Amino acid sequence: MKPATIRFIDKYLGAAACACFSGLYRVQRAIGLAPIPPTGTVPERILFLKLVEQGATVLASGALLRAIDLVGRENVHFCCFAENRAIVDIMDLIPPENVLTIRTTRFTITVWDILRVAWRARRLKVDATIDLEFFAKSSAVLAYLCGAQRRVGMDRFTAEGPYRGQLMTHRVQYSPYLHTAIAYALLLEAVLRDPEEVPLCKELPEDYAMTPLQRRPSDDMLTNLRERLEAVLPAGINRIVLLNPNPTDSLFVRKWPEQRFVSLGREILERHTDTALVFVGTPEEREDTERLCTEIASERVVTMAGRTTLRELIGLFWIADVLVTNDSGPAHFATLSPIHIVAMYGPETPVLFGPLGTRVQIVHYHLSCSPCLNVFNHRVSPCRDNVCIQRITVDEVGAAVDGALAERAAG
Repeated sequence: MKPATIRFIDKYLGAAACACFSGLYRVQRAIGLAPIPPTGTVPERILFLKLVEQGATVLASGALLRAIDLVGRENVHFCCFAENRAIVDIMDLIPPENVLTIRTTRFTITVWDILRVAWRARRLKVDATIDLEFFAKSSAVLAYLCGAQRRVGMDRFTAEGPYRGQLMTHRVQYSPYLHTAIAYALLLEAVLRDPEEVPLCKELPEDYAMTPLQRRPSDDMLTNLRERLEAVLPAGINRIVLLNPNPTDSLFVRKWPEQRFVSLGREILERHTDTALVFVGTPEEREDTERLCTEIASERVVTMAGRTTLRELIGLFWIADVLVTNDSGPAHFATLSPIHIVAMYGPETPVLFGPLGTRVQIVHYHLSCSPCLNVFNHRVSPCRDNVCIQRITVDEVGAAVDGALAERAAG
């Protein structure tokens, strides 16, 4: 199913399902069939629900590590859409057999898989679910169907926010001022708290500072990637800058104009004669990136778009020096490596979704209309003129790349 279809189903059918199951839950509470364990007790098995957005999954690493400390790695489970499983496996925090997937090829298959995941969670006797989807309705329904006595998730309380029923036992206040990695950590913390304490959690955010997780690929993979690049690039290349233009991204408001990537590439090659440019992207973006390579017109530029797996892409991050990207999954995948990241943000704020780490430089203009992509509008912006991204100049991004290369040269 297309992302727009998934949003439509979640918004309308999901609302109806949330209302129905909320009524059923109230009846269960009234007749004593839905007890909540005593405050402070640690659950035995935890299931995280993070269906979409692989980049945001990387931001959940701190919460996952904390859960592992609480209940042990073998008792932490993770549910996601099947197409997003790759990053969960690469992070290597959850045992492969503990990753539950939902296919989205057809609506009927998706419904079947939701029921299958719920049944398996009940057989595993999962007693706590952590809903990382903020205000999605399908994940709230799934949390209820899994049968966990403790269900942690965001609640709108008295705000005019998206409706998702009353399916959570531990209701957390959504804050548009907290980085998502910290928000995820607080969702996990709430599972240990008194559910009558509303809103959860009353904590100092600085106590939950996040550090990026790193995952180094095998030496054989890194050697293979180096050999593949050496075969298509001229001799004398000492540094590599990766460019991720995202030409096929359905969220056009996040796109930096393609011709600026061309201009940026030419300037980098002119100023750094020992540096090569490598475009990265999906198989669907291969043709577009080949065209950009042709426009830059240099033997020191190639494309690897569509020629790597996700695991190999992270390998490229380990052998390259700088990644230039817009707000997208690769900006977060790159934090699994030591690469320097230059990330351009516009319709979504880096205050909430910026990549973690000290080697990240954000280029961002906080316009009065930004962020126009957020949890309250299902990430559907009315914008048709992304001035926030267009204001970012080639000179600004080029200066950030120069600074990153200088920092790496200095050690």
